[in-house]
Amino acid sequence: MRTWTAPALSKLPGKGDLPRLFNTATGRFEHTTLPNGRATLYVCGITPYDATHLGHAFTYLSYDLLQRAWLDAGYAVEYAQNITDVDDPLLERAAQTHKNWEGLAAEQIGLFRSDMYQLKMLPPQHYVAVTEVVQPIAYAVLKLLKHGFAYEVDTPEATANDIYFDYKAVTEQGVWQLGDITKLLPAEYLTLAAERGGDPDRAGKRDPLDPLLWRAAREGEPAWESPVGYGRPGWHVECAVIAAEALGTPFSVQGGGADLPFPHHEFSAATAAALYRNPLAHLYSHTALVSYQGHKMSKSRGNLVFVHKLLQAGYSGSEIRLALAAHHYRTEWEWQDGEIDRARARLARWAKGFATERADQTSAAAVLLQLRQALANDLDTPVMLAVLDAAAATGVDDPQTVVAAVQNLLGIEINLASGE
Repeated sequence: MRTWTAPALSKLPGKGDLPRLFNTATGRFEHTTLPNGRATLYVCGITPYDATHLGHAFTYLSYDLLQRAWLDAGYAVEYAQNITDVDDPLLERAAQTHKNWEGLAAEQIGLFRSDMYQLKMLPPQHYVAVTEVVQPIAYAVLKLLKHGFAYEVDTPEATANDIYFDYKAVTEQGVWQLGDITKLLPAEYLTLAAERGGDPDRAGKRDPLDPLLWRAAREGEPAWESPVGYGRPGWHVECAVIAAEALGTPFSVQGGGADLPFPHHEFSAATAAALYRNPLAHLYSHTALVSYQGHKMSKSRGNLVFVHKLLQAGYSGSEIRLALAAHHYRTEWEWQDGEIDRARARLARWAKGFATERADQTSAAAVLLQLRQALANDLDTPVMLAVLDAAAATGVDDPQTVVAAVQNLLGIEINLASGE
């Protein structure tokens, strides 16, 4: 799948530190592991049935910053992202709007690419739609069946039987166990599975939590011929196969929103362990959810602030990034309508402060060091912004170095000419 044009990066003096992140799986801060000397990242992508909202942008910004930290530390980065371009929510939205599901997906993927380009996000080297890899996923499901990690469930309404993952069989093999990613109580697992795409009440399953691997074709639904029958993939196996084929296992970081640890990341990791006899990732990182009007931004509730609408209103990608970066990626927060104007005013203060010569100016080298330290310390963007606020108040002895640092590390452009 085509991505978008990468933003330009400048050459900065020296190097940053290898970043450390909070690992959801262990509950500890850990330095990122670099298999074969390269940083590898997989971030779960969109289901393209609606436009990019600020909750999405906050997640993708966080892992864009992680890549910038790795690059600044001198490491090569390999980044993969999927597109769930065939799934129930997409099919339901297409039916509601009387649109062809493929056309709706293409339209929303195009808008997402445009938003990412305007926000100066580093594009993935592997940008993979599920519809591009149906056959590899199907062969993975066949492998799971052959090794006793999957089973069929009677499905009278379909052309064949649905296929489910047997998570307890994988646990018995000792390669993975429930709770490797997120430690929850049994009732919480069932509740979250029901809320987040699972079907714990499905009759015929060996365990209520077992996730769907392959959905046999129903009338009117898209389906593909495959070695496991006519149908389409389930959610978790899609990401496991796409990530493993793009990056190998285990890769450095699995990233995504705070609504993904269970069931998605838990069962993606379980599927990968069963398929490859390796952990899926070294570290699991999750961004906090963003609220608006008193509730988490969600497509079902409709309380969304869209990136493309802010851009159409005349705000720049840098202003949107700055508004988001005012919040630490692991801290839940609520978008206020005045945030974007505060970001615009802050960016203008920076431009004026760095363009103004003063007698007692701050060292640009010291500012760069502080920015690098904060970024490497669990992507601490609020500290980075505070450093820049202080530097703008005093001026700096080398404005161009600071401007380049802000562009490289935060992806934010400062126009010094506008501050003169």
